[in-house]
Amino acid sequence: MKVSELSGVKEIARRANVSIATVDRVLHNRTGVAQKTKEKILSIIKEMDYKPNILAKRLASKRVYKFGILIPKECSEAEYWNAPVTGIEEALSEFGDFGVDLRYYFFDRDDRLSFIEQTEELLNKHIDGVIVAPIFINETREFAAKCVERRIQFVFIESQIPKVHPLSYIGQDLVQSGRVVGHLCQYLINPKDEILVVNVVRENDNTEHLMEKIRGFEQYFLDGKYHCSIDSYNIEITDPSEFAVFMDDYLKTKNPKLIYVTNSRAYLVANYLKTRGIVDIKLVGNGYHTRNIEFLKDGFIDFLICQKPLEQGYKAFLALYEFFIAKRKVVKLQYMPIDIVTRENYRYYEN
Repeated sequence: MKVSELSGVKEIARRANVSIATVDRVLHNRTGVAQKTKEKILSIIKEMDYKPNILAKRLASKRVYKFGILIPKECSEAEYWNAPVTGIEEALSEFGDFGVDLRYYFFDRDDRLSFIEQTEELLNKHIDGVIVAPIFINETREFAAKCVERRIQFVFIESQIPKVHPLSYIGQDLVQSGRVVGHLCQYLINPKDEILVVNVVRENDNTEHLMEKIRGFEQYFLDGKYHCSIDSYNIEITDPSEFAVFMDDYLKTKNPKLIYVTNSRAYLVANYLKTRGIVDIKLVGNGYHTRNIEFLKDGFIDFLICQKPLEQGYKAFLALYEFFIAKRKVVKLQYMPIDIVTRENYRYYEN
């Protein structure tokens, strides 16, 4: 759905200081609107010479579509996922009254069985479309195959899975994200410095998308004049102390001037540097959330790469909305901005 198609309804709602749903009720002569409010809206419609288009007629349909949200539940490690949920709810508040029933299926991001249980429950509810955070690769593949069998449309946010074809993917161009970090990092180091790149992961994490970031990062340095030594590691941990053990051993033989954390756990590295009193290693990470921001404010993280997770959720909802209600072709790849957040601008960053 192109925003311009609803711009007239939005403008009427703005001028009348009411919701889009209220304008829609007046446009289709439904009950539930106070007479004074109705008269005000009709006056604005006349003033704007607004004529409901084909889309508005479609929105008058009585059909209710069921959309599911399959996403990690709130916990200390999953704080990031609060933002896309907020984005989804914002979209629902704008468009949900036009025929959408939204249902949440929260899973434990450290428990594959939890994910499977939620997918089974979702599949039993005759859902029309679903927004998915593909944390578990094999299980998401199986779920996607079942969705295809049942003609359930699914949208991926945050990361992709090779050879799986969602209705739309909404997230970063991962290779380009890595290249952006590479470009940024060349200003933080000297041409032959050592660099450490880490995926700090738990056993169940999807790491394929993180490897794409590393590929882009390494490509940038291969294409440029800098000839840095780059070490890349997947570090599986169940407890933060395990990362400290890795770093202690690594620094016995290596002298990195910069560490790039490809996922949202830069705070673990920052905490290590702070605890050990190390101030000569630059740190770049991903993810706009409280733990990272605290270390960014204190100067232990130099830059955070962010991709507007709230907007991801909003766009994911609209992708389903376009397909089912607006009956329009959905853009397959919706790449998000690759934003650079610093201690100086984090307060003004709109998630």
